[in-house]
Amino acid sequence: IPQLVLFKGNSKYPPFFFFGLHCLSVCPPLGMESHRIENDQLLTSSVYQHRYSSHRARLNIQASGDEDDMNGGAWCANPEEKMHWIELDARTLTEFTGVITQGRDDPLESDYVSSYYVAFSNDSREWTVLDDGYAEWLFFGNSDKNTPVLSQFMEPVVARYIRILPQSWNGTMCMRMEVLGCPVPDPLSQYQSQNEVTHRDDLDYTHHNYLDMEKLMKSISDECPNITRFYSLGKSFKGLEIYAMEITDNPGMHETGEPEFRYTAGYHGNEALGREILLMLMQYLCREYKDDNPRVRHLVDETRIHLVPSVNPDGHMKAFEKGSELGSWTLGHWTEDGHDIFQNFPDLNNILWDAEDKGMVPKLIPNHHLPIPEGILSSNGSVAVETLALISWMESHPFVLGANLQGGERLVAYPFDMRLIEDQSLFRWLAISYASTHRTMTQTFQGGCHADDPTGGLGIVNRAKWKPIPGSMNDFSYLHTNCFELSIFLGCDKFPHQSELLREWEHNREALLTFITQVHRGIKGVVRDKEGNPISNATVSVEGINHDVRTGESGDYWRLLNPGEYRVTARAEGYSPFTRLCVVGFDPGATLCNFDLNKSNWDRIKQIMALHGNRPIRLLSSGNRGMTMKRYEQRGVTSRTKEFWQHLKKKRKKKALHSFEVITHKIFIPEYKLSY
Repeated sequence: IPQLVLFKGNSKYPPFFFFGLHCLSVCPPLGMESHRIENDQLLTSSVYQHRYSSHRARLNIQASGDEDDMNGGAWCANPEEKMHWIELDARTLTEFTGVITQGRDDPLESDYVSSYYVAFSNDSREWTVLDDGYAEWLFFGNSDKNTPVLSQFMEPVVARYIRILPQSWNGTMCMRMEVLGCPVPDPLSQYQSQNEVTHRDDLDYTHHNYLDMEKLMKSISDECPNITRFYSLGKSFKGLEIYAMEITDNPGMHETGEPEFRYTAGYHGNEALGREILLMLMQYLCREYKDDNPRVRHLVDETRIHLVPSVNPDGHMKAFEKGSELGSWTLGHWTEDGHDIFQNFPDLNNILWDAEDKGMVPKLIPNHHLPIPEGILSSNGSVAVETLALISWMESHPFVLGANLQGGERLVAYPFDMRLIEDQSLFRWLAISYASTHRTMTQTFQGGCHADDPTGGLGIVNRAKWKPIPGSMNDFSYLHTNCFELSIFLGCDKFPHQSELLREWEHNREALLTFITQVHRGIKGVVRDKEGNPISNATVSVEGINHDVRTGESGDYWRLLNPGEYRVTARAEGYSPFTRLCVVGFDPGATLCNFDLNKSNWDRIKQIMALHGNRPIRLLSSGNRGMTMKRYEQRGVTSRTKEFWQHLKKKRKKKALHSFEVITHKIFIPEYKLSY
């Protein structure tokens, strides 16, 4: 029989008490960091300034760099007051088991609470301070401003309200916090029934360390060998494999006409939710395919899906050792050698924009598949080994669409990450397709995780307008490959408690599947010659959109587009360009737009130029047409070549042809100029 230590109750609520036999149990966080605790559930004794009010007391909340806004890095009390406290209303009887405290987020000041009392109440008027039977229990808090510190109660306490009463502090009295507690079951409580998450899918809703993740992925591959391939992108700085799972009906090979899709996660090792979401997605696709779920079967049969749950396994190991809630905001964020993988890619944006300003796009500098400048990927340490593995992987697969799962906010960010992008409307649609099917992403009435809602209630934002960064994965993917990439921020809590994983899966499942289906949006097809042979590296351009895509090795291409009519042109070296009208409807599935190209005289022109050492050829002027065969032969021009040039001169109009650019329909090679 558990020993019960009673505290005073009232007519509305029963007494609360300690459960002696539960002294080793720890309940999960109530949701200060995740924002499940709403702002109106918090009350404080005083406020230093409005930007340091009670809603800024959330664990790991980040301050704005603008001192004039309302987003400080903690709750801070009025220093003129003698007694300080912050109160949380759980709205129902709750078994409280502990408190996590943290100092103020500030680049200069070092403010934190070093000791405090804890009190409980059922009516917020009469309070009982936690004691050990002899004296009030003084808890030791923080010794720095960033590291979260857990104070676990020796025995759980049941109450509705909890107060933290700071007693000593460093600098200004400021703090951030999380409260651990388990709601006491009450079948009559409407609040509890509305927030209950029902179990639908038989998945592993736990956090996984590196070995556990490896074991789980191998077991999924063994369970569904016909539709999975377990492989590695390469190794991390510390030698850990960067594992991936391919899920499709014919794993291990690219099928002509079948688009390739990717989800990646764990760029920052402490953002563990994305890692677990992808592990759950693997399990779900495997088991639902086996159970003949028609939606999943169609998705797997028609798409080559790649899932990479942990891009930065070294960083995750650091964060996992501390566990949920107890790692700081940045612990495990970077690679072992100090790189932020997401923004560690070659910065191709400025190369493109400088060329655009000089009018060099697309004649001299392409608007797609920009090459990586020489020396950037050299072994000087500026690019992480994890980034190099990702780039190699991106270049070896014809990805069409992808998303990277991150944490610390709840929104979808679309590129450019430095300024507005050519495919703005399409990227907005792709972002909305995820945000609108996520259960809570558009519920932004309480604002963002750290400041005002940057999405305007839509759950999506252009990264350049929100937090511009150079060298991002998204911009690099768009400019160097065919793949359209977005960032999905799953929630305020980067490393949620294990008990939250079921809830997060239910919030994201439909959005994950809906976003994959967007890879089948727009147009697709194969570019061939007249003999039916596929043409690789052909360029497919859409009139009015200054961004092209290329065909793969089998001549197939995909171009994501919103519904509408488009004039689409296919070009390839040695072939005449061909333009056709392609119509994208509102029905699911991409519109088929194939191209059959005729060979051009480009190869013959290059042969002629080679005869002259690729030097400019000057023909006779109109006043000197009597060039003899001897003079042609002296210049090394054959009679057939002479006939070719004479044929061109007969067909010219009043305005002379000035260069090969005109003759070859905008095939521009500046060193091969032809003049008259």
